[in-house]
Amino acid sequence: MADPDRSPSLAGRTILAVFAHPDDESLACGGTLARAADAGARIVLLCATRGERGSISDAALVPDGDLGRVRTSELREAAAILGIADVSVFDHPDGELRWADVPELHDEIVAAIGRWRPDAIVTFDEDGLYWHLDHVGVHERTLSAVQSFGVEAPPLYLVTMPKGVMRELVEAAHAKGGASITSSLWGIAPEVFGFEAEPPTFVIDVRHWIGRKLAALRCHRTQMGPPNPIAWIDEAEARRWLGLEQFRRAPIGGSDAAILEQLGEPVASS
Repeated sequence: MADPDRSPSLAGRTILAVFAHPDDESLACGGTLARAADAGARIVLLCATRGERGSISDAALVPDGDLGRVRTSELREAAAILGIADVSVFDHPDGELRWADVPELHDEIVAAIGRWRPDAIVTFDEDGLYWHLDHVGVHERTLSAVQSFGVEAPPLYLVTMPKGVMRELVEAAHAKGGASITSSLWGIAPEVFGFEAEPPTFVIDVRHWIGRKLAALRCHRTQMGPPNPIAWIDEAEARRWLGLEQFRRAPIGGSDAAILEQLGEPVASS
């Protein structure tokens, strides 16, 4: 397990994370964001939608029916736990990010890169964790935005999920008798997570930070209610299945600076 007292310093560095919905940041790489923040990096988060078309675990959590407002509040709560310094939530239409407002979202990401001058950018890989089309759209917009900087582009890191871990997590939750056998991850088959994803080139050990990742995930109460297996796993189980976060670096830009690689270990190519 990574020793937080021996983590490389990222003081003075800025990391820009770009995701589609509130909760993506926590599920995809919440441990890495927390670890980088603890190492001194300034973490900036862009969220393309308010998640207004998401599920609702308990109608009492959204008394006025404005799910987007509630999910934005949940996001800010989760961001504070992860050590994210700045959060921007855009109002692009949830469920339509591959087709709607394409030039607008591209320009917003370009503007954010120009404003923050990040040393690294993190977003979904082309599989969007589980082939969610909004996630794929954010990957496409972020990739094009970073590419527009040419050789001046900062390193772009693409996150994926290890294949099979969500199946094991769901089975463990069912075995505990907490999550019912019919419960699921937002109606998504767990086998889809990591399916046909590009292989990672390095992994970051976030087991020491898993408590914060799990707490951040549970801030998203409208999405992580009792029907969700994630609500039933404990910290030890989360450490087992969610304790390694994996990335590859997009082959673009002219920078050879190693940012997230400082926190990770290379994966041997097969």
